[in-house]
Amino acid sequence: MIDDIYQDIYSKVEKGDALRRDVALRILDLNDLDTFSLLHLAYLFRRKYYSNVVLLHVINNVQNGHCGEDCQYCAQSKLSAADIEEYPMKSDSEILGEAEAAYQAGAYRYCMVFSGRGSPNERIDRLVKIIRNIKQRWPIEVCVSPGTITLDQARKLKDAGLDRLNHNLNTSKGYYSKICTTHSYEERVRTLKVARSVGLSVCSGVILGMGEVPQDVVEMAMKLREVKAESIPVNFLIPIPGTPIGTPKGLSPEYCLRVLCLFRLLNPEAEIRIAAGREMHLRSLEPIGLYVANSLFLQGYLNVKGESNARTLQMIKDMGFRISSEMKLDDLLKEDDEQLFQMDFKDELELRPFKNKE
Repeated sequence: MIDDIYQDIYSKVEKGDALRRDVALRILDLNDLDTFSLLHLAYLFRRKYYSNVVLLHVINNVQNGHCGEDCQYCAQSKLSAADIEEYPMKSDSEILGEAEAAYQAGAYRYCMVFSGRGSPNERIDRLVKIIRNIKQRWPIEVCVSPGTITLDQARKLKDAGLDRLNHNLNTSKGYYSKICTTHSYEERVRTLKVARSVGLSVCSGVILGMGEVPQDVVEMAMKLREVKAESIPVNFLIPIPGTPIGTPKGLSPEYCLRVLCLFRLLNPEAEIRIAAGREMHLRSLEPIGLYVANSLFLQGYLNVKGESNARTLQMIKDMGFRISSEMKLDDLLKEDDEQLFQMDFKDELELRPFKNKE
């Protein structure tokens, strides 16, 4: 009987049908289905749609802080006392320089992120010029996270060559008021629909560990299936000092892997990205996440550093995957050899800790 459930899951996903909620909840239950059997199932669809390719993203925090929203998890929120470097929108030359650096680092997609609720028309006009400039200079996809946008603004961005628009749902509809009250879940869904209506590809992700329950996680994965998100960044809460939300809740490496499996099996064709917090929460199981997800961030996150490029790239190679880039993985690793294989000698205290205790 236990083997039948895995065959049933495979058959449903292969036919393009959504899993039932009770089955989705079983995937998250550490005391029910076998984790490695679920990983194998998820890998079959990761391999079907993405082969052994990993898509690398570089995120650029082009405007930091100065936000009037009260998102409990965010270092840039008006409620946050986090010690971040606040600044208005970077200069065009900075943004273009970072786009080139992202391309040279092997990134498939360059993501520009803004703080705040929405974007004034003046910012959209600047973005139009920047996007055109990037697309003319480097063969890299461009994503923008501008907050809420109007239909006219979305059309301008699409016409400029924008590939994808990001607007995260972050949590479930029922839990949303627990993490933010200055705007609604419905407003976020509307933004995704506006982007979709002009032909933009949609990126929308979630944050786990904010006190949600498994039913919320299932609802998130099902909603992203409903809105047909082509890209789903799965974030695991990083506890930033000064943010109201506190420490992550209910996350273990095994549970995080099951969350990734759930999102893959409910959204088999989507680009599933192991996003913020992968180093902290997946820990020694982080490489296994690539059997489910096909995308990672390089160079850390918005205000928090991640692991070095060298370690991320070496993990990809060690697991037998390759990157989608004009840059060769081995060449990128050669540039970072010193970061990976630094050797330090032990000092006398480490070699002889009990020398003076006789």
